[in-house]
Amino acid sequence: MITSHAKAPMRMPHVQTFERKRVDDLPFVRIDGCANRGFGLRELWEYRELLYFLIWRDIKVRYKQTAIGASWAVLQPLLTMVIFTMVFGKFANMPSNGLPYPIFCLVALLPWTYFARSLNQSISSVVGNANLITKVYFPRLLLPIAAVVSGIVDFAISFVFLIGMMIWYRIVPDWEILYLPFFVVLTMLTALAVSLWLSVINVRYRDVGQAVPFLIQIWMFASPVAYAVTVVPEEWRMVYSLNPMAGVVEGFRWALTTSESPPIVPIAISTIMVIALLYGGLVFFKRMEETFADVI
Repeated sequence: MITSHAKAPMRMPHVQTFERKRVDDLPFVRIDGCANRGFGLRELWEYRELLYFLIWRDIKVRYKQTAIGASWAVLQPLLTMVIFTMVFGKFANMPSNGLPYPIFCLVALLPWTYFARSLNQSISSVVGNANLITKVYFPRLLLPIAAVVSGIVDFAISFVFLIGMMIWYRIVPDWEILYLPFFVVLTMLTALAVSLWLSVINVRYRDVGQAVPFLIQIWMFASPVAYAVTVVPEEWRMVYSLNPMAGVVEGFRWALTTSESPPIVPIAISTIMVIALLYGGLVFFKRMEETFADVI
């Protein structure tokens, strides 16, 4: 007996239908170039904890596995002061505005040493954090800022040594010392302004890292560290004051030693130069920071 089996109807796979949406109903994100304008100060404030950790990291790395630790902050200006006292104070007999030449020199070496160290650290701050830049987003401006701010620890240690030297020579500051915080901030802004320019250029041209130590040496002798501004001829002092560190160094001497009347012209011109360099450096840095991950 042959039985016929009825063929089971083929079951069609379930097809889920989707309702097509109009393009107008889809969410979209607008990328506006104007959103990147400005210096991102609000964003820097939001990442203030990261800035703190970057500063703390720079301080720890600086003194890690060192034999004498923070004593380097005193040793460098001290040895430089001794050499300058012998060469410029004894042999060249440079005028020191009525001050003992060691004090005259050391007061200028404090802001200059801070400026030079901050410049060396901040120029390589972007290149040295290449792994961090290529993996996560954060305001790149934090890197040079952290390098500049971390140097204030060395400055504070050196300043304590300067106070001891002033006590030894019985030099007591007058009311002009109230202006000292202004010159400290001006020194920090000068270091930051120059670092913004050079750190960006260093990303594309690594020759900057090789040239900066030589530039710092020339810049020191072009600043009134080992000599007073009065040595510069009168007709050249206006041009000489275009050096932003000229007003900073003279301002430190005036605030701490009350040597003479305040050098208003060098301070005013240097302050204007620092503001111009800082504004231009911020614009240049913000414009180029988007290319760091591709070039670095």
